[in-house]
Amino acid sequence: MKPRSRTLLWMVGLPLAAFSQNIPRVEPIPRDALELATGRIQVADAAADRDVDLKLLTRARNSYALRNSRQPWDLTVHFTVDSLGQTNYDGEWEMEDVFAPGQGLHWTAKSAGGYTITGIIGANANYVEASTSAVPLRLQEARAMLYDPLPSVAYAKNGSIRTVTADFRGSTVVCVLLARSRNATNPAGERGWDESEDCIDPDSGLLQMHSEVPGRYVVYDYANSARLGSHVLPGTVTITEGGRVVSRISVTSLRADPAVDPGLFVPTNVMMASGPGVAMTAATKIARIQGAGPLAPGMTMRPVCVLGIVTPAGRLEEAHSLQPSDPNSEAAVQDAESIDFSPSIRPGSPPQQHFAFVIEKFLSMQ
Repeated sequence: MKPRSRTLLWMVGLPLAAFSQNIPRVEPIPRDALELATGRIQVADAAADRDVDLKLLTRARNSYALRNSRQPWDLTVHFTVDSLGQTNYDGEWEMEDVFAPGQGLHWTAKSAGGYTITGIIGANANYVEASTSAVPLRLQEARAMLYDPLPSVAYAKNGSIRTVTADFRGSTVVCVLLARSRNATNPAGERGWDESEDCIDPDSGLLQMHSEVPGRYVVYDYANSARLGSHVLPGTVTITEGGRVVSRISVTSLRADPAVDPGLFVPTNVMMASGPGVAMTAATKIARIQGAGPLAPGMTMRPVCVLGIVTPAGRLEEAHSLQPSDPNSEAAVQDAESIDFSPSIRPGSPPQQHFAFVIEKFLSMQ
């Protein structure tokens, strides 16, 4: 996984000049038992405060950086998907990764629904042999949440940083709220719709809860944790969307493996003939405003978050709402699916896919 890309902000449906006139009331994010950012939220403006928060993120991030290890290792994972058909391949999954310094990463995954993939990632090459050209959303999600759940310092250092201390499962955690714009206007006592949230145990330095957008929460449980040197992976990762569990990931084993077979890192003839494999890259977050301007007093803005995978062709697939009970949920998904992401693809670049979080903001008179 590469460091997270910058957040993009797209606004449609309203002239930008309207924003300098009447600012609409924004509906608060829906209540959720896993939403911890409530109460006294502090803004990190001073350089010293920001440095403390960035170091907390870096410490937690390093725990998952298995490919920084100087020893070979073997990781096996099992996960179960229950998305009610909103994403592909519900059911049981198995995944295994084998890494050797200087040789690369060999990984495989298969679902009970019939999907299979084998990948080899080297220093300058990425090969894939798979059932379909696109990697299913839940598979990319499992890999992202185990290897790269946290924002990089390069992403976080220039934006808005706020923190709040909370109690989570009997322990004190520090929740770091990030927005791309340093000038973001966020509600004083709660999380804003454009903020990500990462809650970390300041004593152990381990990530406890991650939420890229409201409505999607990833909980890390370190009972039966897996360890390799200084790296610690959770025993279980639970992902909820709209208040229900959609994926439960279990780390079956993580062990040093000094006898890794070098043949694992040699691409097959099928891989060579297929050319560069699709690379799973960092997520983007965009916002779109739905409604006819100009803004007027008494208007309300009601956001709905949509999650999907942007394919190498620049289309959003497996898109679904993270606020499924919202009356604008279906319209939000339809608009997100209409976005053409292809202009952002550089001609001649290797195939890539990434998550897109689209925050659809609906304006109405109240």
